[in-house]
Amino acid sequence: MSRIAQYVRWGAALGSAALLASCRPPSLLIHDDSDVQLAHTSIAGPSTGDPGSYTVKFLYYGSGNDKNRREYRDSVTIRTRPVNGTAFLKGGDKKRLAARWKYWGFDTKRLPVNARVWYPDGPGPYPLVLIVHGNHDMKKFSDPGYAYLGQHLASHGYIMASVDENFLNGDLRGENDVRGWMLLEHLAAWKQWVSEPGNPFFGKVDMSRIALIGHSRGGEAITIAAAFNKLKRYPDDARVAMNFGFNIRTLIAIAPVDGQYLPTDRLTPIENVNYFVMHGAHDADVQTMMGMRAYDRVKFTEGTSFVKAALYIYRANHGQFNTVWGNNDVGDAGWLLAKDLLLKGDEQRQIAKVFITGFLDLTL
Repeated sequence: MSRIAQYVRWGAALGSAALLASCRPPSLLIHDDSDVQLAHTSIAGPSTGDPGSYTVKFLYYGSGNDKNRREYRDSVTIRTRPVNGTAFLKGGDKKRLAARWKYWGFDTKRLPVNARVWYPDGPGPYPLVLIVHGNHDMKKFSDPGYAYLGQHLASHGYIMASVDENFLNGDLRGENDVRGWMLLEHLAAWKQWVSEPGNPFFGKVDMSRIALIGHSRGGEAITIAAAFNKLKRYPDDARVAMNFGFNIRTLIAIAPVDGQYLPTDRLTPIENVNYFVMHGAHDADVQTMMGMRAYDRVKFTEGTSFVKAALYIYRANHGQFNTVWGNNDVGDAGWLLAKDLLLKGDEQRQIAKVFITGFLDLTL
């Protein structure tokens, strides 16, 4: 073997060792002193991570004719009308787009308003919380992955809807504006149901107390929704009317991206809304806490009492906040990750339940 070949082999071996080292040691060098800290740290009262006192009910709403989602075809309690998102979804490879819409059985002119809902068994009215997933394989549906949170929040007196936006997942790019706009279209449906006799939610929803939760791209979508909510026109095409005006009081971003959509080439403004961002230290997808950029942009100008907060979670990853996504943050290359260093999925989701419920209790 030539000396050059030996150097190449040694270099590759050293590079592999460095890669493996970069995945592991820092977590092992930090001593766990939680027992000491918790020994003299206590909070009076029940934990927001414990189940609440309400009995929980469940239903689906949706198109009633969904080609790929049986629950939104056969099991809907409330049928919804599709919405036209053509103004927001422009460009892209024509062949790929044709294949995408053929799979779904609809196109940009007929985007479905689908969600699964957990709600308290009682007269209400209750605060309304919408949660939306981020980007993932569009055929591995993401909206069921927040059932743990829906069940939990409903037991604490919240109505939570997990919104289906899987038809926007996959190889679409620059679509976070339509993700946010879809949330407002869901709220428009809820506004109608509250005043509709015979509807399961007639009189049960407090539309003055609304929160949006978003994960990954969904974490940017909620800030876009809050901004669009205050506009009369779509900032990138003034021919498209908005005029929503809902009372969105709280945004909660889980490992969000930021800046994938730039209204008029600027970062989305965030004003006069409570904001909470949480991010895992071992997130292998959104590898920096991008939500802190949004946190820094939050402005309070109305003189009312608002709150913003941030939580960085040691050993949490990107996907375990959603039970469908799991601990494999980087697709087929997930075998490279040192997954034994991660929190267990149930532990990570328990943290989400504690802090999300607490922030909603504080702000709604």
